[in-house]
Amino acid sequence: MSDHRMILYRDFRHEDILDTAYDIEDSTGGDEAALKLTMNRFAGSLAELAVSHGYSGNIWQAYLAYLIANNENAFSMSCEMRGEVAGSINDLALCDLAVFRKLFATDLYAFDRKCGTSFAKLIENYKAVDEKSRMFNSRIRDNILTLRDALAKAGSDEEFARITARFYGSYGVGKFGLHKAFRVDHTEEGVVIEPITNITHVYLEDLVGYESAKKKLCDNTEAFVEGRPCNNCLLFGDAGTGKSSSVKGILNRYYDKGLRMIEVYKHQFRDLLEIIAQIKNRNYRFIIYMDDLSFEDFETEYKYLKAVIEGGLEKKPDNILIYATSNRRHIVREKHSDKEDRNDDLHTNDTVQEKLSLSYRFGETIFFSRPDKKQFENIVKTLADRYHVTMSEDELLLEANRWELSHGGLSGRTAQQFIDHLLGLQGG
Repeated sequence: MSDHRMILYRDFRHEDILDTAYDIEDSTGGDEAALKLTMNRFAGSLAELAVSHGYSGNIWQAYLAYLIANNENAFSMSCEMRGEVAGSINDLALCDLAVFRKLFATDLYAFDRKCGTSFAKLIENYKAVDEKSRMFNSRIRDNILTLRDALAKAGSDEEFARITARFYGSYGVGKFGLHKAFRVDHTEEGVVIEPITNITHVYLEDLVGYESAKKKLCDNTEAFVEGRPCNNCLLFGDAGTGKSSSVKGILNRYYDKGLRMIEVYKHQFRDLLEIIAQIKNRNYRFIIYMDDLSFEDFETEYKYLKAVIEGGLEKKPDNILIYATSNRRHIVREKHSDKEDRNDDLHTNDTVQEKLSLSYRFGETIFFSRPDKKQFENIVKTLADRYHVTMSEDELLLEANRWELSHGGLSGRTAQQFIDHLLGLQGG
């Protein structure tokens, strides 16, 4: 491993494991207790990563595949855009990937002999306690393990590089390649887009009713992921009617077509330009998602959003849309005094138009109304059937009507909460 210094592949996450492996390989004997401690640390770190990411089998090679899949560099990002690439960048990457191929062939039993330990068999044949990963979902885990198995069988450095390039072309690279949804953190280094590793798996089919609203949302999103003209979208209406669930549902439906979603809160609107700068040149379609969006008249953050949606000198990139949900059709709160002559504002109409201008910049508006009694009962019956609630229909609807009177009224959310209540009682 003495030729481990790489050209393009640098700054790895969990790089300490790789450094520990190099320390073991490069050691020339000496302090046996220190060597054993180093090997213990190496094996323990791999085991911790295996548990958090759901790996099994050869977890050393799984770790290396994870490094390759996550490293954003000139080669990997070029392959993400165009698949296999030629030219000098490919030659530089081949040098690095040849090092990785040597790492894949590391003799872990030689490590054991040098350190006086017996971890090699466990590392190469790790048995997962639980297939459910705390860090990655099963799809991401399986993609990395499939990459590991393919790379382990590569018969040459060139084949190793081709497999890697094809992976980037198919699945992308780094956090945007592996994950669906993201949040924004503001750190000392600036704005950081972090993956959400434990997301709610909501599907449009889970939302009972609202077929017209869901179709409008799907049509707009499908146009977006296919590169056709589309609009920023505002989902508004009564509370508990499925606006947020619908947005989550389209992420699951169109993820395989390159859709990603970044959740942004209104106190982060100052960071919108930086967020856009980080994603505008990636080979994905990003929805910037703002849930439960509303502003009081004294809050001015909406001005940042207005400038981003439409109105700044720089054109909004074609791979970015903004979806928002709100209980208000007009997102900024309006008051009667806005239209009254006694207001200190000399141009009252200008004040009104300023407050309406944000909602007008959403080209697609979709209304989610509260269900009537019949629709509510249909939602309850559909959910009861889906979750195998054992109760007669008459009793079910009687209890549901009692429940909604004291739990927020007629809505899909109330119906779901009622079914969850019944399932809890059955489980007990």
